Amino acid sequence: MKDYGELLSRSEKAIYDLRDLYRTSGYKLFRTGKFEEYQLYSQNRDFLGKDGILTFTDNRGRLMALKPDVTLSVARNSEYVPGQVERYCYDDQVYRMARGSGEFREINQTGIECIGDISEDHVLEVIDLAVKSLGTIAEDYILTVSHMGIVRGFTSILGLPAEAEEAVLKAMGNKNFHKAAAICREQGVSTFMISKLQELMSTSGSMDQVLEAVKGMAMNREMDEAARELDQIRQFLTDKGVETSARLRFDFSVVNDMGYYNGVIFQGFVTGVPYAVLSGGRYDKLMEKMGRKGGAIGFSVDISALDQKSPAPAETGEKTGRRMINVALPKGRLGEKVYSMFAAAGYEAPELLNPGRKLIFTNEEKGVSFFWVKPSDVSVYVERGAADIGVVGKDILLEEGSDVFELLDLNIGKCRMMVAGPKDFEDDTDKTLKVATKFPRIASRYYNGKGRDIDIIKLNGSIEIAPVLGLSDVIVDIVETGNTLKANDLEPKEKIVDISARFIANKAIYNFKSEEIGTIEEALRKQKPED
Repeated sequence: MKDYGELLSRSEKAIYDLRDLYRTSGYKLFRTGKFEEYQLYSQNRDFLGKDGILTFTDNRGRLMALKPDVTLSVARNSEYVPGQVERYCYDDQVYRMARGSGEFREINQTGIECIGDISEDHVLEVIDLAVKSLGTIAEDYILTVSHMGIVRGFTSILGLPAEAEEAVLKAMGNKNFHKAAAICREQGVSTFMISKLQELMSTSGSMDQVLEAVKGMAMNREMDEAARELDQIRQFLTDKGVETSARLRFDFSVVNDMGYYNGVIFQGFVTGVPYAVLSGGRYDKLMEKMGRKGGAIGFSVDISALDQKSPAPAETGEKTGRRMINVALPKGRLGEKVYSMFAAAGYEAPELLNPGRKLIFTNEEKGVSFFWVKPSDVSVYVERGAADIGVVGKDILLEEGSDVFELLDLNIGKCRMMVAGPKDFEDDTDKTLKVATKFPRIASRYYNGKGRDIDIIKLNGSIEIAPVLGLSDVIVDIVETGNTLKANDLEPKEKIVDISARFIANKAIYNFKSEEIGTIEEALRKQKPED
């Protein structure tokens, strides 16, 4: 008989294999329609992440949405029976508007949901299936586990206002201690607690390695209970024969919205895919918000990602067999400064100083491969996994909204993002403010935060002449010395944010190369100028 498995794509095979895994584990297939009333998603917008929702109006005038996620549909349509748990599995298409580009995305999603009176055994069951799912679709994988009880237990001690707490959580999700610490200092948090926050944010690694540190960090009952549950997960997986030292990591940069999630959360990664292919966790709070009884835990797998697998170049050195770190450097003066820091830290590639037309420079002995790219493209190369790490200006990170780890402020390339205008300009709040800028997203966020009505005029250069020629009232631009402003009879009006160069890493690759990237991070930390 012909083996039709040979004719299937990787994603098609994964669908069949995972469906078999879930149904033999007692999960029944859940079918939903392709669209739901938009209200279901608008009321739970934060649960869905950053991607946009595709909407349309039906013939009865109702605003509908193409389904962007299956979990919400399952949660809304599940039946609660006291003392029982319903197990559902699914494989379905979901539809999203891609963040940034606005492109339509059709995603093949599969997963499971366990809903009802959830016990610790059900949590372990779902974690076990998450590990098995990753093992089914890839030979090399890592499941990264966190716990909202650790995160929420700690942030509750800080006593932050809701908005500041949300900002700290976002910074934790990006491993951006610089930002988290700045927020805490603004809110009067003690130096001791900021140091504890740094300890928590830097605690990641194999489960066996990290667990004792986690227990030592517990500062209240919520954190104690979470640490106990994490220990239970580690022991359970060890007893199952899972190679926990290699396959499982604790990492508290994995955070979710506290309005929806309340327990263990996790992400799964496979080599060659630059983002998480599996995401899940316990979401009792979502059930409560939707007026549903009982708790819930589950996960989804982005099957579509498997056919997009594209390993970065120079994954392993040809001569040494050593795992390489691919570094995206920004062309220009900043890139030259950055390279000198790498070289001083022991990561040099002498060829780079006389490049000719070459763009990639490798030093196998040091385990690094550098390549030059346009400064605004660095974060794209890193986010998409063509580079493991890179250095980019904070202005670009803010404008692009890049989903990367922001590991270190290098304290070079320092300048300010400013509002500037004519010396005699006074803002008339009764009129729409015309703003010329190369940074429309930064400008929009800034003025939206002030509740100011603006007209954004996107320009690519010579921003300073826009007010002079009457094209705009003010500009939003980077200011280093202010000399160009003076030459055009402009002056700074308001500072939006300080800018400097940031050391960034791909979130997926970090899990596989955390030791190598961490070593480079510490070496660069020693080279960066003092504040």
